[in-house]
Amino acid sequence: MAEEVRAEMVANVWKVVASAGDTVSEGDTLVILESMKMEIPVVVESDGVVQRLAVSEGDVVQDGDLIAVIG
Repeated sequence: MAEEVRAEMVANVWKVVASAGDTVSEGDTLVILESMKMEIPVVVESDGVVQRLAVSEGDVVQDGDLIAVIG
């Protein structure tokens, strides 16, 4: 079952750490968001492979926007 990782706030995508095809473990950082000069890491909640990365550096995400799919 694929896990969708979604934004929890409005923010800018400051840095993309993972790429499609990367193997990730629980707690690994996928991207780092920036909001109000604070850096917020978006972490994986389960082990898997990044099937799709839906954001790029510089993108603006809204609350609930898809960031990645982990399978």
